[in-house]
Amino acid sequence: MVEVMAEPGRNGDLHQLVDRLSAGVVGRVREIELAVAAIASDRHIVIEGPPGTGKSTLLRAIARELGIGFEFVEGNAELTPARVVGHFDPARVLSDGYDPDVFVPGPLATALQNGSLLYIEELNRVPEETLNVLITVMSEREITVPRLGRLEAAPGFRLVAAMNPFDAVGTARISGAVYDRMCRIAVSYQSTDDETMIVQRAVASGPPDETKDPIDWIGLVVELVRATRSHPDVRIGSSVRGAIDMVFVANSLAELRELPVLAPKVSLDAALVSLSGRIRVREGTTRTPEDIITELWEATFNRTTGEGGGETEGKAGAPTGATTSR
Repeated sequence: MVEVMAEPGRNGDLHQLVDRLSAGVVGRVREIELAVAAIASDRHIVIEGPPGTGKSTLLRAIARELGIGFEFVEGNAELTPARVVGHFDPARVLSDGYDPDVFVPGPLATALQNGSLLYIEELNRVPEETLNVLITVMSEREITVPRLGRLEAAPGFRLVAAMNPFDAVGTARISGAVYDRMCRIAVSYQSTDDETMIVQRAVASGPPDETKDPIDWIGLVVELVRATRSHPDVRIGSSVRGAIDMVFVANSLAELRELPVLAPKVSLDAALVSLSGRIRVREGTTRTPEDIITELWEATFNRTTGEGGGETEGKAGAPTGATTSR
């Protein structure tokens, strides 16, 4: 395990770490520096931002580059304290009693004992009773498990978490007691150039293939996805994952229909499939996600409705049964 707090050459080591992370995580140099500084200072951190902004990618990359353990916890309403801390095996308790060997450690107990990072995804979906357990661990660096005893944190243990903004579906406000024990790093969407690079990296292991994914095409896809975030009828727009999916779907659809990816029959249908489920329409609007994606596609790809109410070739209407709200 790499000891981040080692003093000899510490500044140089941290610079090298930031350089390695920056090469693999696009558009997050400032956030990388902040996260590395906080972890190197033995602090707990939470990264807060919209979906698809690289929060999980950043934290996983830090753990990988540091060479330390990484215990993953997915935050949801069913995440009880026992699932996080651990539990005694009921079948073995009947035969062996509450022996320490009968205890099945959860991700928290494992991270404490091994000095690992405990990564909690979607922190603001975790029930309050489970958050209270984490508050104690962050404050005292130990936890007392009934019938087992006290578990102390080994050097290197830190709690790192990611969460979406409060207004995302299924999320709740985080108490001040949690924020008071964590350093918070706020992230937003990357720049257009950064998101274009993310899509290029996702669709090709090497340099972009101009014959299959022309740069202009990928740029238009990213522009379309970014437009969903500022449309007046959209409450939550698509992340860059929508752009990645649109490129993949369009490539397959173009091959199937024997058309170029920029053809309306390809690009619009790929946009509808990839983006209509990702946006959340504002309450009160009568427009469907398909209507909005089609409008944005027309504006981005310069396809407009023809005279007399006709449609340009390739324009697709909303699928049958489309709902009016989300």
